[in-house]
Amino acid sequence: MKGIADTGFIVAAGDRDDRHHQWAVSLAHSVTEPLLTCEAVLAEAAFHLKSSAYVLTLVESGLLLLAFDVSRNLPQLLELGRRYADRNPDLADLCLIRMSELHPGHVVITVDESDFRVYRRNKREAIPLLCPPRRM
Repeated sequence: MKGIADTGFIVAAGDRDDRHHQWAVSLAHSVTEPLLTCEAVLAEAAFHLKSSAYVLTLVESGLLLLAFDVSRNLPQLLELGRRYADRNPDLADLCLIRMSELHPGHVVITVDESDFRVYRRNKREAIPLLCPPRRM
């Protein structure tokens, strides 16, 4: 599986009290190649987990690979921000939408299904997602 990691996945993997912890840990153990992500996601995850060390360890271990340059994608990020202004997307979400455009064979791994079901890559394509199973 080729994936792009969102904040919620990283937080769930690192927080034993998170309701998606088992799902995230199981998924992390099944990954055979690095999951792409960006600095904005790492910063959010470190903030939520109150641990930059944990997040950096995921990069050091090869589970996560930083694969995005905001400067090189600034016009597209600004356009995405305007397009989704009514949803008030954070920088991490904008970066992940753009990363999905740049890496069309990858799924976005997220617990934030509600926003990512609305966001579109290349203006009209649904973004392929991998989310935890819904509870009945």
